[in-house]
Amino acid sequence: MGLMIKKPEHVAGSAVPAILIGLFVAFGGVLFGYDTGTIGGILAMPYWRTEFSTGYKNLEDGLPDVSPSQSSEIVSLLSAGTFFGALFAAPTADILGRRMGMIASTGVFTFGVILQTAATAIPLFVAGRFFAGLGVGLISAIIPLYQSETAPKWIRGAIVGCYQLAITIGLLLAAIVDNATKDRNDTGSYRIPIAVQFAWAIIMVVGMLILPETPRYYIKEGKGEQAAKALSRLRRLDVDHPSLVEELAEVKANHEYEMSLGKSTYAECFKGTVGKRLATGCLLQSLQQLTGVNFIFYYGTSFFSNSGIENSFIITVITNVVNVVSTFPGLYLVEKWGRRPLLLFGAIGMFVCQYIIASVNTALPDSQVANKVLIAFVCFYIYFFASSWGPVAWVVTGELFPLKSRAKCLSMTTASNWLLNWAIAYSTPYLVNGGAGNANLQGKVFFVWGSFCLVCCFFVWALIYETKGLSLEQVDELYGKCSKAWQSKSFRPTISFAEVQDIRGSVGGDGRRATLAEIEQDAVRRKSVPATHVENGGYGGEKAAYQV
Repeated sequence: MGLMIKKPEHVAGSAVPAILIGLFVAFGGVLFGYDTGTIGGILAMPYWRTEFSTGYKNLEDGLPDVSPSQSSEIVSLLSAGTFFGALFAAPTADILGRRMGMIASTGVFTFGVILQTAATAIPLFVAGRFFAGLGVGLISAIIPLYQSETAPKWIRGAIVGCYQLAITIGLLLAAIVDNATKDRNDTGSYRIPIAVQFAWAIIMVVGMLILPETPRYYIKEGKGEQAAKALSRLRRLDVDHPSLVEELAEVKANHEYEMSLGKSTYAECFKGTVGKRLATGCLLQSLQQLTGVNFIFYYGTSFFSNSGIENSFIITVITNVVNVVSTFPGLYLVEKWGRRPLLLFGAIGMFVCQYIIASVNTALPDSQVANKVLIAFVCFYIYFFASSWGPVAWVVTGELFPLKSRAKCLSMTTASNWLLNWAIAYSTPYLVNGGAGNANLQGKVFFVWGSFCLVCCFFVWALIYETKGLSLEQVDELYGKCSKAWQSKSFRPTISFAEVQDIRGSVGGDGRRATLAEIEQDAVRRKSVPATHVENGGYGGEKAAYQV
């Protein structure tokens, strides 16, 4: 097997263009990570607190500040925007295309940044947060879609996982810039960190003007010639090369097969195996948030400070460095180890770390020992998250769905992520802080996150299929043949959708329905008896139509 991830010898052409394109598109994660990461530091800046305070005094230091309800509103409005942005991503990506959809999304994001930069009071600031969130939500759904549809199958997991790496880099950059400007006694303290985002937007738009549209989008739109040119650019093969022609034929046959089973509507997304996959994706993205990771990155600076830890800004920078570095093992293991074992490993590790943090902080409140344990095991927890659930959640949801409904389903799974993101961002101040009407859990909140990590373990075992090394079309075959997730590791693709279309064409389109397993049996039988003429499909003499 070896330690290196290598291109299979039988694969023609070069993977370099597709890999480089996938890595560049992942840069959009910097917009996501930086925008979500910068707010935690801004909320703790003395100048910003005084400038945006409406008269509330912080109970910990007695200085002007925004109230817990205002803090919730400011942080959660971005998540509310991202929720709606993710839902709008499907029509945006299907109408404008994956490439132009990302450009339009970046424009919406930039408008939000302009409003935040200009703000000197809460109303305009939260309006900017909402529009920036709308853009981030659009981008967060379209980027994994673009990456999944362009990446070679043997390294798709690592490429899509780089989106999460870019998010962690964005979070780290936000922590560094916040730390650099926090002591300024003017509007530059918060305007500089916010305005830096214009640079990310410019890089993203310029790059997307150069990059190609995805071949699968062109197939979906019935533009076969343009699909061939796009795939030729990605694989460095001539448009008439046998390998390229075969790959395009399989994508086209799979899409035609799926379309023959039902139209590309939202209602169809909830039926059959697509509905099962949609439920899996939505639960996966929701549980990714319920592990509590964004509690650290949204409120970490304030939480560490309130816990009595000095230099809370520096601790936040350290946790973000851990987050970036720990993502690299995940990008390697997702292809060498697989999706299921890596997610299970991460869930168990996070569960142990969260319960240690909560137990020590409950037993030794206001203790230097407890603070050291908090910092150490938060770093261990971030390692387990960043090497597993961080990148792999995007990898799995990016490869679950058939082409006809991929944009719609991905938008809904991403919206699930943002819905829980919003709920956590909004509720955390009430859960953690003291004062009237608040739960005042402090470090005990890690019991909550740890319990959800335990739920993650059972979820992975029961519902996550192993899709390592499969093409997006072979994932359809996997779900068509394998009814139990824990049996998916032994699955091997044995029939192409081009063969399925040939068989269906010979037997007609009405009559009794058959599963992919039955179609495979018929294909094997035809190959073993090539001279036999099959009347009306061979299934009891009836014509057959097939479904997954």
